[in-house]
This record gives sequence, C-alpha cells and structure tokens, in this order.
Amino acid sequence: MSKEVELTPPLSDADVMALEIGDRVLISGVLYTARDAAHKRLIDMLVAGQKLPVDLKGQILYYVGPSPARPGRVIGAAGPTTSYRMDSYTPTLLALGLKAMIGKGKRSPEVIAALQQYKAVYLAATGGAGALIAKCVKRAEVVAFPELGPEAVHRLEVENLPAIVVNDCQGRDLYDEGVRQYAVPG
Repeated sequence: MSKEVELTPPLSDADVMALEIGDRVLISGVLYTARDAAHKRLIDMLVAGQKLPVDLKGQILYYVGPSPARPGRVIGAAGPTTSYRMDSYTPTLLALGLKAMIGKGKRSPEVIAALQQYKAVYLAATGGAGALIAKCVKRAEVVAFPELGPEAVHRLEVENLPAIVVNDCQGRDLYDEGVRQYAVPG
C-alpha cells in the first residue's frame, strides 16, 4: 500500500530505504538540476580528478532544463526530462552518495542495480506539468556551467514538489508492476 512521505534533502540511507514503489513524495528544501550536458561535464571533472561544483552526498538531482523566468517569477516551466539519457552517468554519481533523481520514463537495468547497491531511489514527476511544478520552486540560482543555459546546474529551493517513487532500493519498478497488475490473463 503506497503512502505519502515528506522528504527534506540531504537524504540518509534510512530515508530512502523506507520508500517503496508507488509512494507519493513531497520534497521541500534544496535540490539540484542536471541534464545531459551537465552530467557529461560532471563525469569529465571526476575523470580529470577535479572537485565537483556541488557535493552530491545525500542530494537529489532533478533532470530539468527550466525555461527562462518571466518577470516576477522565480523560474520558468520546470518539467522533467527523459531520464534514460543520464543512465550511463548515473551509477558513478550514485557511488558519490547521490540519493535520488527526479525525471520521467524508465531506467536501465544497470541504474536499477546501482540504486540497490548504493541505497538510492528514482522518482518520477509528471511530464507536461512544468508550469505547475515551477510553482513549487521558491528560489533558483545557477551554481555551475552557466554557459549551458537551461542545462546549467541550478540550486533550487523547493516546497512540496510532488513526485512518485518509480524505482526503490529493493530493485522494484513501478512501471513493470503496473503492467503485471493490469495484464489481461491470456
């Protein structure tokens, strides 16, 4: 039976181990954004032995490239992007202590295995709801790679940002479970 959980980063092993697929989460506090280009830069920095611009231990990465803020707004539309594009980078970042990612769509078997190994979760936000999600953002600032424009790493302060646990640290997958639950016997 799914439950509603309030999360405040940084997250601990205990925080994520208590989550199960289908749980509805409301995130308040600081999280960071990163998409394809930023992920590549982060991994390149690690390979070069450089310190990352943000400490990922206990953190949440939101796969989003927010649109420019209109006058009087903190941020523009902030809907999730498709997560599989970050799959090749994700196990490395999880090894650094990253505890959750928010995006949309399925993850690879390698990412699901890494979620189990490093005690982390994958959350989905509703695609197409970027304007509504943006209302949860109370403050936004670019903290790395400003030349990437919307794909720069942003530090977001959020209040009650909604998401659903899709992959938990037990290796379960909400998308696969949904198919099993609603499959027509044949």
